[in-house]
Amino acid sequence: MPPINLSFSACGFLGVYHLGVAAALHTHGQKLLGDVQAFAGASAGSLVASVLLTAPQKIQDCYEFTCHLAEEARGQALGAATPGFDFMARLRSGVDSVLPPDAHLLAQHRLHVSITHTGTLRNRRVSCFSSRDDLIQVLLASSFVPVYAGLKPVEYQGQRWVDGGLTDSLPVLPDGRTVTVSPFCGRLDIAPRDGDPRPVHLRIARQEVALSLANLVRLNHALFPPGPGAMAALRQQGFRDAVCFLQREDWFQPRPDARTPDPRPGPRGHP
Repeated sequence: MPPINLSFSACGFLGVYHLGVAAALHTHGQKLLGDVQAFAGASAGSLVASVLLTAPQKIQDCYEFTCHLAEEARGQALGAATPGFDFMARLRSGVDSVLPPDAHLLAQHRLHVSITHTGTLRNRRVSCFSSRDDLIQVLLASSFVPVYAGLKPVEYQGQRWVDGGLTDSLPVLPDGRTVTVSPFCGRLDIAPRDGDPRPVHLRIARQEVALSLANLVRLNHALFPPGPGAMAALRQQGFRDAVCFLQREDWFQPRPDARTPDPRPGPRGHP
């Protein structure tokens, strides 16, 4: 059987969709996860991939953190791009609170993170991590959207890097099959289906997405998160879409004690 890989797209605050997918895979997709050779991702996708690989028991914590960060961003005049709102410091705190002490060892050669070099605008996939701090720095680099997240790119190995989604928003690994996950409708394995029988597709940063009003709305929500109800609905949709995929591919494993994720948003004031 050829190797199976799992890749999560760049998507900003739509990462809650990824968290719904991750919850479904953790609950009903152990048959698939047991065959996954490598995980990959860009921006928010790399964060979810790292959690699913190294700390799947923290998926709910990640959802609550994301909801709290979204609530903070909605309270700013220009969202996360508001001057004085240190988005990256908040993100670092969240990542640091979730990843286990041996995260870099668990991720070594199994997690592939997409980042973009500021000077050449070339993409690089990082899969070797010398320490936990090294892993966190790479994840932050992949998540740094210029101007939106700040003016100073993330330094890694003496160079400056920004959002991997700008040059490779959905890494597909060269060996075997890569199962692709995205909150944007398109030619993907796990993604929303908008119902258009003959959609026009665009290839953007190596990801094929449908040209549609629904995807334009999703793009806006990636940077400017919707309210708590819509965030919960996105997570629920990710869970359902992942379950449908698992059933379609004969990877689904029912769990009598399993429940659909709690649709309530994260509590106010969650760290």
